[in-house]
Amino acid sequence: MGKESKMDKDMNDLKDKEAGEKDRDPGGLNKKPKLKALNPMIFLVVIILLCAIASYVVPAGSFARVTNAATGGEVVDPGSFQYMARTPVSVFAVLMSVTQGMQNAAYIIFFLLIIGGTFAIMDATGAINAGMANVIRKTRGRELLMIPICMIIFGCGSAFCGNFEEFLAFVPLVLACCFTMGFDSLTAVGIIFCAASAGYGGAMTNAFTVGVAQSIAGLPLFSGIALRSVLFVCLLTVSILYVMWHAYRVKKNPQSSSVYEYDMLHAHEHLIDIDYMPKVTTRCKLVLIVFVGGIAYTVYGIIVKKYYIDELSAIFLAIGILGGLVGGLKPSKICDEFLKGCTNMLFPCVMIGLANAAIVILKSANIMDTIIYALSGLLNNLPPSIMACGMFILQDVLNVLVPSGSGQAAVTMPLMAPLSDMLGVTRQTAVLAFQMGSTFTDVLAPTSGEILAALAMCKTPYGKWIRYLLPLFCMWCLIAFAFLIYAVKTAYGPF
Repeated sequence: MGKESKMDKDMNDLKDKEAGEKDRDPGGLNKKPKLKALNPMIFLVVIILLCAIASYVVPAGSFARVTNAATGGEVVDPGSFQYMARTPVSVFAVLMSVTQGMQNAAYIIFFLLIIGGTFAIMDATGAINAGMANVIRKTRGRELLMIPICMIIFGCGSAFCGNFEEFLAFVPLVLACCFTMGFDSLTAVGIIFCAASAGYGGAMTNAFTVGVAQSIAGLPLFSGIALRSVLFVCLLTVSILYVMWHAYRVKKNPQSSSVYEYDMLHAHEHLIDIDYMPKVTTRCKLVLIVFVGGIAYTVYGIIVKKYYIDELSAIFLAIGILGGLVGGLKPSKICDEFLKGCTNMLFPCVMIGLANAAIVILKSANIMDTIIYALSGLLNNLPPSIMACGMFILQDVLNVLVPSGSGQAAVTMPLMAPLSDMLGVTRQTAVLAFQMGSTFTDVLAPTSGEILAALAMCKTPYGKWIRYLLPLFCMWCLIAFAFLIYAVKTAYGPF
């Protein structure tokens, strides 16, 4: 039985179940209202409103910013915090924060639109589905092997190159593979972003987190890499085993998935029938060459040429245009499919804008620095090992407010570096606490636009993702505590 026919059977079973319940209660007198998943936009609106209310409650304050000689960027002066008159946001300012948030995240939003358009064009050629169907058909019975292979690739991309939001480009592809192999949408998101989080947490040459933080702390660039490499292996291994365990359970019993009914509603849009797909024609091979070649150049550009969003957008745009032309699509058809793909990305783009709106409010109300100042004060007079763990927890909390790794380093490391000196913790340990704390909540916090975008692309409820991730998040934290305590006991350095 093909995968698509199995999916049809599951959907028919759901319909039969509903029909049976209706027959038993034709009047609907005993029918309980079925809970509908809360639109995640509502959740973000609540976050925005809470931030607006906080502007009337939390005292305003700010640190002075100075230029760091090592990085050339602005960092806070740790001894310069001063309170100021409250600057609460008005209702009109709250409404404006939405468009300001979208403007701040415009680079990611337009990247997503181009990704959506490109994949829609490639899908219209039929080549991607035909190619994946052949690969998946050959791996029947060994589907779980795809998970560690993909996660190692994604994890290394984050650990060495600092890739994260770039991985949004692979969500449609991984989702289609997971559905066809009998996994669920949680597995698809987990393969990409659990690996990315493990890579960031154990980053070895990530210039955006370790590089910036060590420069601010005055440490040699990428020093202490031996311990971080062990940390990366531990985090990635635990993440792979967790995602594989969940995928195995879902494949064995699809209804055990907490997103089973949600996936049933949308899986047909991504499912590949590996039994009845047409053969890979010469035209399909040309499209696949364009696609694989474009992805290979993307990896090369990220690693060697240090490409970022603008360059990657150009590459994916070229993939879409060239793939459509060699795939036999007329120019008008290419345009139609591109617009259709952009439409599919509208919801993730709005989610990213709303997530950034909350940050806009905290900054415009001048309460973000106050929150950072108050939280950093909690670490004073703690024993070294507990303080190191406290730094990690503090960075986790602050990462909700400042999702940018380099931005968080610029704000917190000028405070954490001298604080670690006073309390007998090496600066390298403070950087280690920062790099893990500035990462783990990236896949958990509602202010992380990238994870909300990925969930929206997979049509997976945010609450379901949180329940799925929490056990793994706790394991990450235990590993973090163990490595931080070891770092304190061994005076992880050079200083």
